[in-house]
Amino acid sequence: MPTVTTDGTTLYYELAGDGDDQPTVVFVPDAASGPWLWGWQAPSLTGPYRTLVYAPRGTDGSDSAAPYTVDRFAADLEAVLAAADVRRVHLVGAGLGAMVALRYAREYGRARSLALFGAAASGDRVDGETLATLHPADPTRLRESLSLAFSDRFFAETGLIDRIVEWRREEDATGEARTGHLEAVRSFEAGPPYELTLPTLVCHGVDDPVVSLDSGKELAEDLPRGRFEPVEGKRFCFVEHATAVTDAIADFIDETAADDG
Repeated sequence: MPTVTTDGTTLYYELAGDGDDQPTVVFVPDAASGPWLWGWQAPSLTGPYRTLVYAPRGTDGSDSAAPYTVDRFAADLEAVLAAADVRRVHLVGAGLGAMVALRYAREYGRARSLALFGAAASGDRVDGETLATLHPADPTRLRESLSLAFSDRFFAETGLIDRIVEWRREEDATGEARTGHLEAVRSFEAGPPYELTLPTLVCHGVDDPVVSLDSGKELAEDLPRGRFEPVEGKRFCFVEHATAVTDAIADFIDETAADDG
């Protein structure tokens, strides 16, 4: 897997798909989550698009050096995209990844659209205690914590839940890296939303216990080209309803790419 070193920190990424003329979709995971989180969307979108999945600092083998701030995560993302020689991207971010996408769109010039899940315009709109419970310091609590991510029906599919627990054990941030990710969420401020003029799809689990549905609606309404789409489910609704969500992302990117010429 290719790597890039930035700010003394080595990050892993993977670019899949052929053709420089294809739209490139870049996936940014939630706080403390490894790239496993996009194991449904990225493979399904590879082919019609190029896809790039990477491991933010502190996850899945990437170095875990501080600082952990949204600004630093956005700079890391720029380093990854520069190393991959990707000039125009459609960013898909969840939670902290949505915050990173918002900051990236403000500071750098490669993004053409944003698709955000469980997003909030500031850290004070996030239930920090619930977010910490979803990403427990104690690895023996990983399975039970997923009740905050999935509906009871989905959670009952124990085979898949057990696999997700193993992916989390292998890839998610732990120790100081986990703490740094959570603190980055709490300290985030998006800045004036009217300055973010990219087409933005804001999707939100209707029962998300970490960021309220109203916070997602407000973000979409405040963005000049924001569009809000509720999704049944909780924090990881994009996993639970992967096919429908992937189709929605593809339609949105195609629409944006057509408008972009």
